[in-house]
Amino acid sequence: MKALTLEEVLNLCGMIAYCQESPLHLKRASTEKLREIFNRYATHDVNGELFMTSEDFVWGFLGQSYNEASVKLLTSIADTSKDGLISFVEFQAFEGLLCAPDALYKTAFQLFDRNGNGSVTYSEFVDVFQQTDLHAKIPFKLDGPFIQLYFGKDRQRVINYAEFSQFLHDFHEECALEAFRMKDTSGSGFISALDFQDIMVNVKKHLLTTEVKDNLVAVTQGHKVSFPYFMAFNSLLNNMELIKRIYLNATGGHRTEPITKDELLQSAQTMSQITPLEIDILYQLTGAIHQTGRIVYGDLSSIAPEHYTKHITHRLAEIKAVESPADRSILIQLLESTYRFTLGSVAGAVGATAVYPIDLVKTRMQNQRTGSFIGEVAYRNSWDCFKKVIRHEGVLGLYRGLVPQLMGVAPEKAIKLTVNDFVRDKLSDKQGHIPRWGEVLAGGCAGGSQVIFTNPLEIVKIRLQVAGEIAGGAKVRAWTVVRELGLFGLYKGARACLLRDVPFSAIYFPTYAHTKAAFADEQGYNHPLTLLAAGAIAGIPAASLVTPADVIKTRLQVVARTGQTTYSGVLDAARKIMAEEGPRAFWKGTVARVFRSSPQFGVTLVTYELLQRMLYVDFGGSHPTGSDVTKIKQELTKVNPDHIGGYQAALPMLNGIETKFGLSLPRFSSTIKVPAKLQQYQQAQQQAS
Repeated sequence: MKALTLEEVLNLCGMIAYCQESPLHLKRASTEKLREIFNRYATHDVNGELFMTSEDFVWGFLGQSYNEASVKLLTSIADTSKDGLISFVEFQAFEGLLCAPDALYKTAFQLFDRNGNGSVTYSEFVDVFQQTDLHAKIPFKLDGPFIQLYFGKDRQRVINYAEFSQFLHDFHEECALEAFRMKDTSGSGFISALDFQDIMVNVKKHLLTTEVKDNLVAVTQGHKVSFPYFMAFNSLLNNMELIKRIYLNATGGHRTEPITKDELLQSAQTMSQITPLEIDILYQLTGAIHQTGRIVYGDLSSIAPEHYTKHITHRLAEIKAVESPADRSILIQLLESTYRFTLGSVAGAVGATAVYPIDLVKTRMQNQRTGSFIGEVAYRNSWDCFKKVIRHEGVLGLYRGLVPQLMGVAPEKAIKLTVNDFVRDKLSDKQGHIPRWGEVLAGGCAGGSQVIFTNPLEIVKIRLQVAGEIAGGAKVRAWTVVRELGLFGLYKGARACLLRDVPFSAIYFPTYAHTKAAFADEQGYNHPLTLLAAGAIAGIPAASLVTPADVIKTRLQVVARTGQTTYSGVLDAARKIMAEEGPRAFWKGTVARVFRSSPQFGVTLVTYELLQRMLYVDFGGSHPTGSDVTKIKQELTKVNPDHIGGYQAALPMLNGIETKFGLSLPRFSSTIKVPAKLQQYQQAQQQAS
């Protein structure tokens, strides 16, 4: 049976890191729901009261195949009475502990507090530590100077919780120093590159991402590793979250701007005590992994120790279409575009429906003319228009023309979002960085592409919207408008439509990307509300600045009534509007347009990105930034619906995820016969899934 590693013992707290490091703390589960789940797994009856055995708790409820030694240690954390059984009161108390701000250390403290008396003795510490394989690999001196500093020379001193939390941190660092001393047999202050790799893999593995682990020897170039280099390397990995802040300080908050070593070093000296040697090692690592002389924020994420936290978005589906980006065939790329197109259609329909009444008011205000129809002004302002529509046409009048609008919005928004994502992907480098001109070009291409499909549907929508202005007029239907216009008539005003949509998207999408990045938290995550705000804010300059083109388009696409001015084209319309109504006419409906476009695109973009989060498909390409803070190992199992409240935090630890102290509890290997009871639990879980 495999021995238990110290890191595995120290931090069951992988589950705690979930509660502690996530900006969204877990909420306590209700007593009724916890009781129901507890009774489902508890099998031991004592005088009519149910208890969980060690196997019930770890193999059954937690659903993990840890060996017997690990099972007993894990159970002792929740089993505060230390009788080998977990009562419901203890089960509920542990669920609450998982959500405490300092749950990381409290859980480890309860593991070492073998007697449950609120303190840790030297013998209790040794009892747990000697069960770890770290003790076998690194023969740490249990009676050495470091131990004496905490437990006293005679080792009779007991440590309370606050002192133990510091001891736990310092002891883990002392183990690394002890390992270096053991490898440095000559006392030269140097160890070989292979010894360096061995220490990092065995003692500091929780700090190693796959990329760092694979390049431990490469980063040293095969040379011997000095003690200062060893300390700086570990300090760098321990402080990667601080390094990220230093990067953001150097780039003014931009996560895709490459910076040089000198630029990062300058920022580091103004913010912290990060040393030049640590900066050198950082660029050696990124150079070995990405072969570039500059770094972007994504490079830091591939080096930073993995924190297995998830935010509030729960995926309804998760599909991996390719094993790696190298497997992206033409078919996969087509499927990716189809996937984006479908989600964009849904998002566009949601956004359009939400703001359609504002769009109708905007259209009627823009079509209102002064000086061309015996001076008649139907609406004094947008609010007056809104009230009159409801008074004369009813509430449903605000949704006149919605059906053809939705028919048009589906391809319009889908094409716009898909083309923007596609062009951005093509213009981005391997690190996902895209230049400013590339962002503008991608947005412009998105705006241009939509006109081909949406101009016909927009002209139908506009004619239906203004039809209600004629009192007692015949009811106008969409198909009647289509037959009247014909194929070429459906593209009337297309030039003005291009003049509006190309600059709109060229302004909107880059503004949205940068606003979204500015609203992201320190981990780069965007809460849905920040997505909504970013989309709405980006719509303000985009919608307002292209209003003149929108006015011209509207005038070209509506049917002029008797006495109203007619227009033959974009330039003709611009000249006549200026001559007859003055420059202010070009900005008619600006407020309504902003109030329509801004929230519409906010709703559309937040819906689009949330759909991509919930219906996640990995095509090996790019994903929306800010979707998830962290990485998740491929072997991470699906969430158990019985893990509610604080028990949601148990998943990272129980799936061998390494967090702050680096834990990977031993399981039964393929060479060891699995106990019959565990087999029964596993079969029951398979049937349930």
